Amino acid sequence: MVKNIGIGTGRRKTATARVFIREGSGKVVVNGKDLNAYFATPNQVLVVRHPLMVTGSENKYDILINVTGGGLNGQAGACLHGLSRALIQVDQANYASLKANGYLTRDSRMVERKKYGRRGARRRFQFSKR
Repeated sequence: MVKNIGIGTGRRKTATARVFIREGSGKVVVNGKDLNAYFATPNQVLVVRHPLMVTGSENKYDILINVTGGGLNGQAGACLHGLSRALIQVDQANYASLKANGYLTRDSRMVERKKYGRRGARRRFQFSKR
């Protein structure tokens, strides 16, 4: 029986990530795949790993992430948020460094809805004077 020592929920755009931290050797699994196999770009992998780098706990814990919704960039942001929250549950001393880097703030930017009479959220149809 594997015991979770920290659990965090992270959100970004329409993506939601549930993060479970366990004692281990630094393995990160996202939706059953390795972190590098799941995310397409090295930048997305780096975004997810940032909280671990900041707190100096890269090889201390195994991390299991279940993420749904949105695209890969939104999912990476959700993983960052959830992992940061979970690391605080593990050790309260991590709070200061994570807060200073802005990893605990929920990024509330969402896609604006499409309005009627417009081509998109704000884009108007081409105006013709004549």
